[in-house]
Amino acid sequence: MAAAAALRRAAGAGPRPRGIVTHTGPPRPRGPLPRTPWTTRGPPPEVLSRRAERRPVREQVELDTVTYEARQYRVPGLARPRFPAWQRGWHDPWHSPGPRYEDMALRKERGCFVCHQRVRMLEGVRQAQWLTKTKLVQGLPPSVLSIVNDPAHQLQDQDEAVHRAIAHARLWETTEVAPRRDKYCPVLFEDLIHLCRLMTMKYPSLAKRMLARNYRIAAVWERESFLLQVRGLNGILLNSVAPIPPVASEEEILATKEHVLETFYPISPTIDLQEVNVYRELNDTGFKDGYPYPHPHTLYFLESANVRPDRFRPEQLRAKMLMFAFGNALAKARVLHGNDPKVLEQPIVVQSVGTDGQLFQFMVFQLNTTDLVSSDGVKNLVWIDSDQNLYEKAQCVPEIKKRVVMKPAGIYGVQPETFKKFLALYLHGAV
Repeated sequence: MAAAAALRRAAGAGPRPRGIVTHTGPPRPRGPLPRTPWTTRGPPPEVLSRRAERRPVREQVELDTVTYEARQYRVPGLARPRFPAWQRGWHDPWHSPGPRYEDMALRKERGCFVCHQRVRMLEGVRQAQWLTKTKLVQGLPPSVLSIVNDPAHQLQDQDEAVHRAIAHARLWETTEVAPRRDKYCPVLFEDLIHLCRLMTMKYPSLAKRMLARNYRIAAVWERESFLLQVRGLNGILLNSVAPIPPVASEEEILATKEHVLETFYPISPTIDLQEVNVYRELNDTGFKDGYPYPHPHTLYFLESANVRPDRFRPEQLRAKMLMFAFGNALAKARVLHGNDPKVLEQPIVVQSVGTDGQLFQFMVFQLNTTDLVSSDGVKNLVWIDSDQNLYEKAQCVPEIKKRVVMKPAGIYGVQPETFKKFLALYLHGAV
């Protein structure tokens, strides 16, 4: 390279410029174009006419696409064959594209905001209160607390029986070292319900109840300018022959007129709800006419997902409990009193219990009115007792340090008050 540079200096050439050389010839003139007839007046007319005349279009030869259809296997360099859509000759609903949304019979211009079992409300209970026109009261109502505090409404050796139920779900009902949540949460629920059923010998009306699973609810209402709907699968419903008597007195119901519902502007009250345009305005309890257990009593929600992000947070779970308790009560009110909005002479009470296998949420909802469009007038009532631990910890594997058992396997921190509330909600309406 040094020799090449010496030859360039001997020839009188300067150093080679760095970078990419775009022009190898002499530099272009930077001044204006020379004044000629073409630059001042444009091209002559005969030249313009020649440019404007149409030239014959060349014949386009269509080339056949060569595919690997005949070889029946992929060949690099050959095109992929295109086959016509296979027609079955009959309508298969499982393999049919279906009609377009614009062509569906149930399509409407007005959108409907749907709350289903996977909706997680951003504002939690506050948002559910506004959607259902409900006033919140902390704690359980006095009619339930009287059952909790009365020793006559408890089982014999109740604390020991609850401890055995927890140990059965967390320690015994598995061949693994530690059972998963989707295993022990349903088992614990069944064991607690079994303990509650032991009170049937004392209160025979408890035998006139039935647990319903995988039923579908549908309830539609208007709230200000929004059309709302609760529908789909939800929790496990305990039905009864007789309804739960009203919890709040008539004076407490009339006092709700002065309550002002909390708003959360600028957040929309329908945030996180699914907006749809294909829907049916349907009110259905999920049970046929003549069902022997027509009245909803208690709704149970089990958050048994193993992965934490798949489970509802406690605030979201309480909002879900409120929405579906309201949906069951509203659907029953439409069956009993029609679709006309009005204040109910006989309020409808639906209870709800939610748990993840350790933490319990208790709720009592009373539907006082079906006039939900305006925020004025009588409002519904809900009592919530939140975040009640049934036990502190389930030690599935003993804690050993230096060959000494520091903490043996077992159930620690059992809180009997939580089961008393669970039992009181079960007995409510029969005691």
